[in-house]
Amino acid sequence: MKFPAVPAVILGLLTLFAGSVRADEMAPVTPGTLEGRPAAHEASPLQRLVDAASPGETVEVPAGTYEGDLVLDRPVRLVGRGRPVLLGSRTGSVVRVRAPHVTIEGFDIDGREGGDLGKDSAGVHTSGQNTVVRSCRIRGALFGVYVREANDVVVENCEIRGIPDRDPGEKGSGIHIWNTVGFRFIGNVIVDVRDGFYIQSSSHGFISGNRASDLRYGIHYMFSDDNVFEDNVFENGAAGSALMYSKRITFRRNQFLRNRGFASVGLLFKTCDEVVAEGNLLADNARGVFFEDSYRNVFRGNIVAASDTAIVLYAGCGGNRITGNSFVGNLTPLTLVGKITDTVFDGNYWSENREPDLDGDGRSDRPYRLGNVFDHFRGNLLAADLFAQSFAASAIGVAEESFPVLRQPTAMDNSPLARPPSLPDVPRPKPVARAAHVPAVAASSFAFLFGTALLVLGRRLPAS
Repeated sequence: MKFPAVPAVILGLLTLFAGSVRADEMAPVTPGTLEGRPAAHEASPLQRLVDAASPGETVEVPAGTYEGDLVLDRPVRLVGRGRPVLLGSRTGSVVRVRAPHVTIEGFDIDGREGGDLGKDSAGVHTSGQNTVVRSCRIRGALFGVYVREANDVVVENCEIRGIPDRDPGEKGSGIHIWNTVGFRFIGNVIVDVRDGFYIQSSSHGFISGNRASDLRYGIHYMFSDDNVFEDNVFENGAAGSALMYSKRITFRRNQFLRNRGFASVGLLFKTCDEVVAEGNLLADNARGVFFEDSYRNVFRGNIVAASDTAIVLYAGCGGNRITGNSFVGNLTPLTLVGKITDTVFDGNYWSENREPDLDGDGRSDRPYRLGNVFDHFRGNLLAADLFAQSFAASAIGVAEESFPVLRQPTAMDNSPLARPPSLPDVPRPKPVARAAHVPAVAASSFAFLFGTALLVLGRRLPAS
């Protein structure tokens, strides 16, 4: 599915009626009933081959279409030659792995838009240790690959396409993993599912080289420690990516792109501690990065660009360091929820910073204050976003710097960079065409007059 561009004025008006992401969408998920062997009339003709195989044997399947569901209850290697099609019965998971050391490789797996969410029906559902799913194409299944209490699972070079034209609540995730230690998800493409990766109560995983797009959350992640994300792309999400209640996660060279919506965020940390995020690109998101109730995290050497708000930071965070990043072309650098923060901002580049570098040391001569009075209006007045790039907004900000009349919560970068850092590790995606802004004098004048009227007559909202 595609997310068409929406004119800025219409998008601003839609926020009057939009709601935030519901809390129940972020709640932990309890697995359903474990599916067993299908009934005889629902079984695949390949079941006889599997039942006759010895443990450790390779079962080669020639090209063709095989209708029905398949249970792998012994350690075998099932290999497709010529991309055979496994066509599900529409009553449950197409392939059910119930033994350790099973490999499934080289198949097209079609769930036929059937199955049962209450039973976690998937293209491949595994509860077997050391399962390998490789070079498979999965479509029309509620979940792509579901991993349930199965340590050391590998899913690599697979393409997972969900069920189109269904609401997120009516389908499952591309790769869903629960209560597992040690996993590797490498080089997969995931499109049109509920969440790209749902990771719950699972640790010591490596997620690399994947692409997840056109979905709700690129990552939906809870109670999972000590995992590494490298070189992935998460884009076109309705809500973005959300990590909750976890520790010691590492993000390197990932891209969080075009996550747009009223409550969208490129990357959200809720009660996450000791996370390291470096060399990532967060671009064209409603909010770039979001921190709430999170401690001792490091955010360094990243690019946050073309987002409405670069950082949302709750005062109930502690010991975080945001250093050496490049913040470019964002409408607002920081929304600070609360009165003070001990988060350290140091040595970042801010494209809106007008402080000079007279001594030529590469850093501005004075600290840079993150936010101004117009940002305060944006947080308290509906439709103020419509004028965020107008001459009026700039004039209010400059005037407030010279004659402070409103005391609002703020933070400082004590040693801002005067020029953008090179950041060679940050990936550079292909450019996406965006509507050009027209800084005409007449338009700015109209924005100033209309904005002034809104300030006087508009309905103010309570502070967050």
